[in-house]
Amino acid sequence: MLQKMRSFARSWISGIFLVGLAATFGLWGIADVFQGSADTSVATVGNVKIAAGEFQRDFTNVRDRAAQQSGGQLTPEMARVLGQQILQNTIDKTALDQVVASKGLIASDEQVRANIQQVGAFKGPLGSFDRATFLEVLQRAGYSEDSYIAETRGDIMRNELVSTIVNGIQPSPDYAATIFLYLNERRAVQYVTLPESAAGTIPAPNDATLSAYINSHPAQFSTPEYRDVTYASIGPDDLMNQVQVSDTQLREQYELKKDTYQIPEKRDIEQISFPDQASAKAARAQIDTGKSFADIAAARGLKPSDINQGTATLADLGPDRGPAAFAVQPNGVTQPVKFIAGWVLIHVTKITPGVNKTFDDVKASLRQDVQKQLATSKISDVVNAFEDARAGGDTLADAAKKVGMHVVHVAAVDQNGLTPDGTKAQIPAEPEFLPQVFKAEPGDEGDPFGASDNLEFVLKVNGVTPPKLKPLDSIRAEVTAAWTAQERAKRLADKAKQLAAQATAAHSLSAIAATLSTTVQSSGPLSRESATEVFPKALIDDIFLTPAATAVSGPTAKGDVYIVALVTGVAHPQIPVGAPEYQQQFLGKLNEDSQKDVVYSLAQAARKKATVTINQKQVDQVIGGGGS
Repeated sequence: MLQKMRSFARSWISGIFLVGLAATFGLWGIADVFQGSADTSVATVGNVKIAAGEFQRDFTNVRDRAAQQSGGQLTPEMARVLGQQILQNTIDKTALDQVVASKGLIASDEQVRANIQQVGAFKGPLGSFDRATFLEVLQRAGYSEDSYIAETRGDIMRNELVSTIVNGIQPSPDYAATIFLYLNERRAVQYVTLPESAAGTIPAPNDATLSAYINSHPAQFSTPEYRDVTYASIGPDDLMNQVQVSDTQLREQYELKKDTYQIPEKRDIEQISFPDQASAKAARAQIDTGKSFADIAAARGLKPSDINQGTATLADLGPDRGPAAFAVQPNGVTQPVKFIAGWVLIHVTKITPGVNKTFDDVKASLRQDVQKQLATSKISDVVNAFEDARAGGDTLADAAKKVGMHVVHVAAVDQNGLTPDGTKAQIPAEPEFLPQVFKAEPGDEGDPFGASDNLEFVLKVNGVTPPKLKPLDSIRAEVTAAWTAQERAKRLADKAKQLAAQATAAHSLSAIAATLSTTVQSSGPLSRESATEVFPKALIDDIFLTPAATAVSGPTAKGDVYIVALVTGVAHPQIPVGAPEYQQQFLGKLNEDSQKDVVYSLAQAARKKATVTINQKQVDQVIGGGGS
């Protein structure tokens, strides 16, 4: 999923042409300098500061859109990855703006106006630009009219700069041909698989060997870091008993949601039109004798799409067709119905029952919903009261208890939410909680932070127990197994390399296969992208780097089995110079990639000239700490 997010954020369109609300963002480069300060901006590019508020707005818009496209909420890690990419894109834009300014490029008011009026999100009911819609969309996205106009003007000027540079960039025919042959090269190999026995007998390791292995793999054989944390929480459920709801309020909510409680029956229908009653009656008689509605339609030269009328309510069909269509059973056909200038037969293909829930039916659930809404609105009051108490000198625990928050102390919890004895720690099941615990500075009382379901938390890390190596005797079997597997893999790798040299010299795997008591297998055509369990990417790369009749060796995807592969054939396709696929798709994509390289270089040069510093602490406050 994270790889999908990275791919989403690296799209060509998103890389440089950010057009306000319609844009996505791209990843260019990494942070130049990381620093923290009292500055509330997230980064400085030359003498221009990127305000935290603007970055927060862009991050929120893109995060929400990415979540919608991926079909669910982003995890905190995914959000951080996306946030860092948005930051890098914003830095690139700001650096390029300084190049634009130095070249004296401008965008006229008419260009800006035309650009904005073309944005689909700003079109009203009539399909043209609508100012009221424009202002409403901007407000939802956190823009003022002036800030959006300024951003659009900047997009146009950057576009002009980039298009001026990349226009006319086109790789030479020889370069294009070389790239085409490289990408479409195919190879075939014969290969043998080394059995585990080829490694020979692995001697039992002594304590010194195991201790050295433990010391060289501390992350694998250490206890996790544990943190002693005190936290306070408050949520809507904690405040519901403080909220009273009247029947008047409930009836108002019922009326607001009435369309979810009063849903009319719907029917999926098909319809065939006839010029007169006689022909409609004749068709209906044919249905009575066994012909299907589809047969009648086909006889009249109608396709399924011609007769499909979609889903309709009784009101949708009106007083002429409605009563007849809603009188028949599923798969039933009406008698001829007078409609507009002719007659119709209506076929009911599906019935979706309606919903009719009265106020009394939903009163109990409505009360709970309204109470929760009102309780949610009180949470900010509780949090403000907590902050006031803490500002007055109360500790986190005392302030939380004073305002009615729950206070919990956890003596030790690791990053997986477990205690030292392996049991689940008494912490919330919120994905945002543990990352906050492990990015908090020990001893600091952090600010309140929100989580799902409108929960609010505040925490303090009282102390940290750092990781430490586990005693050898407590993990002897685990360490022995790991060391043995590593030693076996080393021996198999050495053996496979030795056998590959033999196969290259002999131009054959037959003798090696006989020695190993195995058979020679054939791969079939391989491409540079045809990584499999048997041929992982690293081995495919070696196969395509070695000359024909040469052998290579390496592990399979799982890493515990080694193979020796002899390149038996290399083929290049004929270049389809005149084919539309080559001219339009391949050369078009190659030109686009070449232009991307130029734009990337321009952005990097602009960053380097401007000098970039990043206020990582401020960035983390927006997107969360850590990285991917």
